[in-house]
Amino acid sequence: MRPLIYGDPGEESIIKKIGGSPEVKRHLENLGFTTGGSVTLISLVGGNVIVKVKEARIALDEELARKVMI
Repeated sequence: MRPLIYGDPGEESIIKKIGGSPEVKRHLENLGFTTGGSVTLISLVGGNVIVKVKEARIALDEELARKVMI
């Protein structure tokens, strides 16, 4: 298990855990990040990531991306 920012671009992964405070977890769930769901890393620039979740592209800063474990 590793943070999302250590994924490989183009790689589809399964979300194994979402960390952080209850507010952060709720925010990520509202964006579509759920345990057991799939996420594809599109690009990584300076720690910030663009991912594909449920047919939507979402940008996350490094802090939030570290809370999503794949």
